[in-house]
Amino acid sequence: MDLSNLKPASGSTKNRKRIGRGPGSGTGKTSGKGHKGQNARSGGGVKPGFEGGQMPLQRRIPKRGFVSRNRKIYNLVNLRDLENFDSGTVVDLELYGKSGLVVGLKDGIKILADGELTKSLTVYAHKFSKSATAKIEAAGGKVEVL
Repeated sequence: MDLSNLKPASGSTKNRKRIGRGPGSGTGKTSGKGHKGQNARSGGGVKPGFEGGQMPLQRRIPKRGFVSRNRKIYNLVNLRDLENFDSGTVVDLELYGKSGLVVGLKDGIKILADGELTKSLTVYAHKFSKSATAKIEAAGGKVEVL
């Protein structure tokens, strides 16, 4: 086997459509563009959303809302997810990734209080809800803000 014998897998390539090459080709004469009109002309056609001069839908509907450029998006982790770790474990950024709790870290990790925690853990995160902090400390654990 060498480079001169290589071929693409069958079905992976298609021949290009040769337009305007006689009536036998199926796309001869008008080349699949029909008769006359704007779309038959060179460079013809209208942009997407054009409604024949009527005010287009995307301009008729009012603009609404605002998204701050400075907002932070946190990966959320619940206490019920932390229940899987052994007592005395230090739950840090590396452990979140290894355990699959956080895939693709955004602006940080926030711990929420959904579920119960019965083990004492040292939990590192960028943010904690008040009730999550209370539950972790009630179970004998520590909260560390990164």
